Amino acid sequence: MKKIIVIGCPGSGKSTFSKVLHKASGIPLFHLDMMFWNPDKTTVEKSVFLERLSNVIEKDEWIIDGNYASTMEQRIKACDTVIFLDYPTELCLDGVRKRRGKARSDMPWTEKEEDAEFIEFIKNYNSQNRPQVMALLHKYSDKNIFVFKNREEADEFLSEIQ
Repeated sequence: MKKIIVIGCPGSGKSTFSKVLHKASGIPLFHLDMMFWNPDKTTVEKSVFLERLSNVIEKDEWIIDGNYASTMEQRIKACDTVIFLDYPTELCLDGVRKRRGKARSDMPWTEKEEDAEFIEFIKNYNSQNRPQVMALLHKYSDKNIFVFKNREEADEFLSEIQ
C-alpha cells in the first residue's frame, strides 16, 4: 500500500480514517476538499483543482481522502489500494451532525449550519452514487479493494496496521 484512496458517503469518516492511516503508515495525506475549496466556500477553477490532484498523483506515495466523482476513475487508475467506507445513510448523517461547528484540518472552513442540499446528497448517496462506485470497483478489481460496512470493520483494519 503506497497509493491509497479513501472513498465513501460524506459523513462516513473518510478524513478521520485517513488521518489514522496516515499516522500509522507515514504515507502523506491529501484531502480533496482542501484542493477544491477556498476558505470562503467558493471553489477553485477546475483547472487548478485538476493540477493540484495531478501533482499529488505523480508522487511515489499518497493517501487521497474524498469522493469527487469527476476524478474518481483517475484516482482509482493511479492507486494500488481503494478503501470504501460503505456505511448506512443514518450513520453518515450522524457523522455530519457531530462534526458541525468543529474546525477540521481536512476542510478550509467550519460548517456552522445544516446545508439542506448536502443533507439531500447524503440521503441519496446509496441509490445514486454508490452504484457508480461499485461499478468502478468491479472494473478495477485488480486493485487492493477493502469495503467496510461499519466502523468496527474499519477500526479492525487500522488496528492491524498500527
